[in-house]
Amino acid sequence: MDPLSAVTWPLRTERLSIHRATTADAEATWVWRRLPEVGEWISSAPADFETYRLRFAEPARLLNELVIGLEDSADPGNRGRLIGDLMVRIEDGWAQAEVLERARNAQAELGWTLDPDFQGRGYATEAVRAVIGACFGPLGLHRVYAGCFAANEPSWRVMERLGMRREEFSRKSSLHRSGEWLDGIVYGLLAEEWQDR
Repeated sequence: MDPLSAVTWPLRTERLSIHRATTADAEATWVWRRLPEVGEWISSAPADFETYRLRFAEPARLLNELVIGLEDSADPGNRGRLIGDLMVRIEDGWAQAEVLERARNAQAELGWTLDPDFQGRGYATEAVRAVIGACFGPLGLHRVYAGCFAANEPSWRVMERLGMRREEFSRKSSLHRSGEWLDGIVYGLLAEEWQDR
């Protein structure tokens, strides 16, 4: 089953185009995912392109992976350039046995990275806003959530700008590849909260 098939791709915003990732997008996304300042915060940071390419091309990953293209730019040479990627992992919500079916594919975990050359201009907020709209629109989800290391302030600031609510702050719950246990943070948003905005 293709969890994102109910959405008409690409999603378009004022400045961006968001489409389903393909194996051909691996090289473009490697440009920023290989950078230490990005790799510091993401779940997996392969040291070489071939390892990254193989992981990027895994069918299960491609089902959940989106890429962000720049559509409106003062520099015409940047039109269509990929500047970020998004993960939308649809999953079951927790439920008691008698209502288990109603919780199937009810929520999504979101994640994102952005090329540092394009940070600080609202692109991440714009892209995640569009994806949340798809989650609560054509996908009909009940809830979305996103987590990050608490030290990754730019990421949780995006969550706050989008009206997501801090649901968890956990002390030293996440082991960083540096070997240090770091604080974790999770934000969530319900469909009815999104519609009330």
